[in-house]
Amino acid sequence: MTATTAPATGSAPAEPPAARRVPVFRGYRFELVKLVSQWRIRLLVTACWIAPALFVAGVSEQSTLPADTLFGRWMHATGWAGPLVMLGFAGTWALPLLTSVVAGDVFAAEDRLGTWRHLLVAVRSPTRIFLAKALASLTVILLLVAGLAVSSTLGGLLAVGDQPLVGLDGHLLAPGDTAVRVLLAWAAALAPTLALAAIGLLGSVALGRSPMGLLLPPVVALAMSVAQMLPLPVAVRLALPGYAYTSWNGLFTSPAQLAPLLTGVTVSLVWAVLATALAHALFVRRDFTNPAYDGSGRRAFTLGVLPLAALTAVTVGAVAVATPSTGSGIHQDKVQKSLATVFAHLYRLQTQELHRPAVTETQLGATAACTKSDGQAAQEGAGNDWRCVVSWHLPGVPVTGTAVYQLDITSDGRFVADGDGPKEVNGYFLVRTPTGDAPNPLWQFDGNVDLLDTQ
Repeated sequence: MTATTAPATGSAPAEPPAARRVPVFRGYRFELVKLVSQWRIRLLVTACWIAPALFVAGVSEQSTLPADTLFGRWMHATGWAGPLVMLGFAGTWALPLLTSVVAGDVFAAEDRLGTWRHLLVAVRSPTRIFLAKALASLTVILLLVAGLAVSSTLGGLLAVGDQPLVGLDGHLLAPGDTAVRVLLAWAAALAPTLALAAIGLLGSVALGRSPMGLLLPPVVALAMSVAQMLPLPVAVRLALPGYAYTSWNGLFTSPAQLAPLLTGVTVSLVWAVLATALAHALFVRRDFTNPAYDGSGRRAFTLGVLPLAALTAVTVGAVAVATPSTGSGIHQDKVQKSLATVFAHLYRLQTQELHRPAVTETQLGATAACTKSDGQAAQEGAGNDWRCVVSWHLPGVPVTGTAVYQLDITSDGRFVADGDGPKEVNGYFLVRTPTGDAPNPLWQFDGNVDLLDTQ
């Protein structure tokens, strides 16, 4: 039998092995489980994957459509209008609230429960804790946005069908082309959503257990929505991350108006990166030994508010230099060109639905003459006081056709044209379409003015 060697008397005891830091993936999985185990998160996920389909399908079956919403007037004609109507609603209300519930409370919850010391003992790295929580919040937000997009699309297609969609310049988009553009529109809306989520992280870190951290994303989103409705210069409008919630409109013209969209997405992503970096800087510098810690007002101001304000100022200057447009970006020549283009495309659609001889846009040669405030004010800017006369020619007809429209143009370039005669052209009457009777396409329609287009 082998004897066991005894340790020498007086020798130092063996040191315990050094504790290893928990990998980011394990921390991320733990934080994700914590999030999805909350009843409110489960309720939101369920609602986002079911409610949009029911809403879109229900509205599509109604006799009255949300015509004041972009693409709302086409919900009877194609299922692809539903996800775009839902996107307009989500960008204004749903997405800011979702980011608030998920990202705006992910750090503050630990303050209320007093569990920071347990996390620090287990993970041993504030940076890894921050990454795990940020990635878990991002995953849940992506799941919620995907639910809104997929559910509303399925609801529209099942209720109405896979028909072509009328774009904002009046031309028909094939179902396959429309599907790609709808997907890109929702993908573009992710950029400002990430910016709001990063602001939520920043508020959750900076304000501690205060409920203001939870309210910060919707408050910022509301402020940006109000700013977009004001007559601000184009450079200021594009320098706000919320602009990407409306600039996806440019995807539904031919050619696509990509410059405002790409600018809005870029600005939103820069905001998301900076706000996340500021949240991390505040988090690793906080006092975890004080159980009554409730945020640092001065540090939150210097590392939170001031850098974002400086970024806004720098972005405004960069956009002003990079873009050729000045003022509101809505000028008389742009309005006239856009209206004439939409009218020509929709005139062809009306001709087809009324079974008249086909005509091309080139043969029509449609032009528009528009005035604002009866010529008594500057011929630019948003407002509901635009009056336009559209003229066109038909082959073999010596008389020039004319039609009058009243335009209501919003500050983001979207306009609603309301036919004002003659009633045989742009009055209200029903026409036969593949999906049933529908209003005359030249009666009321939407259009879009490219704020950065100088042609």
